[in-house]
Amino acid sequence: MEKPSYYNPYRPGAGHMPPHLAGRTEEKSEFLRLLQQDVILENLVLTGLRGVGKTVLLDTLKPMARENDWLWAGTDLSESVSISEIVAATRLITDLSVVTSNVVFEIQKVKTFGFKAEGKLIENTLNYEILLSIFNSIPGLVADKLKGLLEFVWGCIKDKGYKGIIFAYDEAQTMSDHAKKNEYPLSLLLDVFQSIQKKNIPFMLVLTGLPTLFPKLVESRTFAERMFRILFLDKLNEDESREAITKPLEDPKCSLKMSDSAVDLTIKVSGGYPYFIQFICREMYDILSQYSPFDKRTIPVEEITRKLDNDFFAGRWARATDRQRELLEVIANLPTSEKEFTVQDIVEASKVLDNPFSSSHVNQMLSKLVDRGLVYKNRHGKYSFAVPLLGQFILRLEKDQQGKLF
Repeated sequence: MEKPSYYNPYRPGAGHMPPHLAGRTEEKSEFLRLLQQDVILENLVLTGLRGVGKTVLLDTLKPMARENDWLWAGTDLSESVSISEIVAATRLITDLSVVTSNVVFEIQKVKTFGFKAEGKLIENTLNYEILLSIFNSIPGLVADKLKGLLEFVWGCIKDKGYKGIIFAYDEAQTMSDHAKKNEYPLSLLLDVFQSIQKKNIPFMLVLTGLPTLFPKLVESRTFAERMFRILFLDKLNEDESREAITKPLEDPKCSLKMSDSAVDLTIKVSGGYPYFIQFICREMYDILSQYSPFDKRTIPVEEITRKLDNDFFAGRWARATDRQRELLEVIANLPTSEKEFTVQDIVEASKVLDNPFSSSHVNQMLSKLVDRGLVYKNRHGKYSFAVPLLGQFILRLEKDQQGKLF
């Protein structure tokens, strides 16, 4: 009898679509509600820690938008997009051209933008070259040019059966303004979309990013607080976690199953975070394919955890200086480390150290750790780890170091 080919259904990775998307029902329902807006009063921000599935959910929303007759434009953002307003505008034009390049318009309609139109009407498409030409021909600042371009585009597509365009950007927390250089790309984005939405043009922003994203939006433009519907993606509950683990095993290509004890242990170790579930399940499935019987007693939890530490946590930990690591160790030992903590909590706990932290020093270091993506400041002025289960990783490191002393 021929041995069945090996197939592991789990897919840990940055933004990789899992074999089954568990949970997120409320978030998808909320997005559908936003798609029904006659006038765009609310845009969408998807935020949460690393590994909660923001990118995966964003990819899931795309077909939902198309099924409801919305066009979808967008990409991943990076710090380079925030270099200047013109770079940010170029990013928008580039993404827009991908979805409008097949839209035909009559060139006589745009002769005020510098096009020549002689004789019969000439048809053309809204490709990148045309969009850029229109943008450059509009007088005023970069914001004026973008507003004029987006208004023109809507005039060309509004009678073609589309409800509007979604501009979706992942890793949006990388955008920022640069007052010292008189460049305000993030403010540009917010100003332009608020302006065209006030004119009943149905172009909607969907932004995803770390928890630092929304405070950054509000800091840039205070009206952003009323401009967005904020959805914070949390870890999966126990039932959703179990579904994420067991559903992929229903694939006919899967010749192996996990015991209930293995599933329970995965839920516990992963903390309900989707990336960790995929990582641990992939490792467990590999082991299950090689050894039998497979139960709670034979699962190498410590070894899988150490591999996760090396693949997920080690690189982030390496970004911190020795003194910052000392501060993070203090935080990890706080009773509220997995939820939120204050500067005063850290100061009090550090008094047992030979070199304790002052309030001013903690504030400065937390600011640096925010920049490194290790912690974030919430809307209530308290801090939290920006990386899920980072505190547990730090405690494991502490235990390892203590073990080396003997």
